[in-house]
Amino acid sequence: MTNRYDNGEKIYVAVDCIIFGFDEGVLKLLVFKRLVNYLKDELSLIGSFIKPDENANEAARRVLKEITGLENIFMEELKTYTDVDRDSGARCISIAQYSLIRLEDYDKQLVKKHGAQWFEINDLPKLVLDHDVMVQDALTRLRNKSKFYPIGIELLPKQFTIPQLQNLYEVIHQKKLDSRNFRKKLLSLNLLIALNKKDKSSSKKGAFLYKFDYKKYKKLEENGFNFSLFK
Repeated sequence: MTNRYDNGEKIYVAVDCIIFGFDEGVLKLLVFKRLVNYLKDELSLIGSFIKPDENANEAARRVLKEITGLENIFMEELKTYTDVDRDSGARCISIAQYSLIRLEDYDKQLVKKHGAQWFEINDLPKLVLDHDVMVQDALTRLRNKSKFYPIGIELLPKQFTIPQLQNLYEVIHQKKLDSRNFRKKLLSLNLLIALNKKDKSSSKKGAFLYKFDYKKYKKLEENGFNFSLFK
C-alpha cells in the first residue's frame, strides 16, 4: 500500500474481542495472556493490531482463531476507544467488538490449548490497559439490548426451560426477577415453542422444555420490543 502521508504521525490501530459465553447457568469472559513484549503475560482481552491489508472485522476473526482456535463467530462492534493515554506503550486506538456464544457448541479444551481461558463474570481478574472498561461497556450494551431485543439464542442450549432463560437474564442484569412476571411477559411475546418433554435434571417434577421460534425471534430482533420487566 502506497504511503502518501509522509508527514503523518504514526498511530497504531488495534482490535479487541470481548467474548461472552454462557455455561451451565454462568456468564463467562474469555481472556488470554498477552504475547507481545509490552505487558507480556498480563491478562488481556483477545486482541491484536490490525494489519495493513485487513479491516477490523477481518482482524477480529483472525486473532480470535489464532489465539483461541474459535471460528465462525458473529461479533458486533461495540465502541472505538481513542483516549490519548489509554495505552502507555504507544499511541493506539482500539476498536472493540463483542460476541455471545454458547459454550456447549465449542471445544473448551481447544481454547485452553491455545492459551486462552474462561473466567466467571463475577470473578474477573484485573485486565491490562482499559480492557476492564471495555468489558463493563459491553455488559452495559448487552443489558440494554436485552430490554428491547430478544437474547438467548446464542447462549442457551437449543432446548431449554423458562427458568434457564430467566437465569440468563438474571446473570446478565445481576438481579433477581419474579418468576411469575417473567414467565407471563415472556409467553406473551409468542417467541417460544413448547415441547412435549421435560428437563428433570434439577427436580423430580421437572420443567417443560422450549425452543425459540426462529422466525419470530428474528422479527423481534429486527423490530425490537419493550421488555417492561427492566427499567
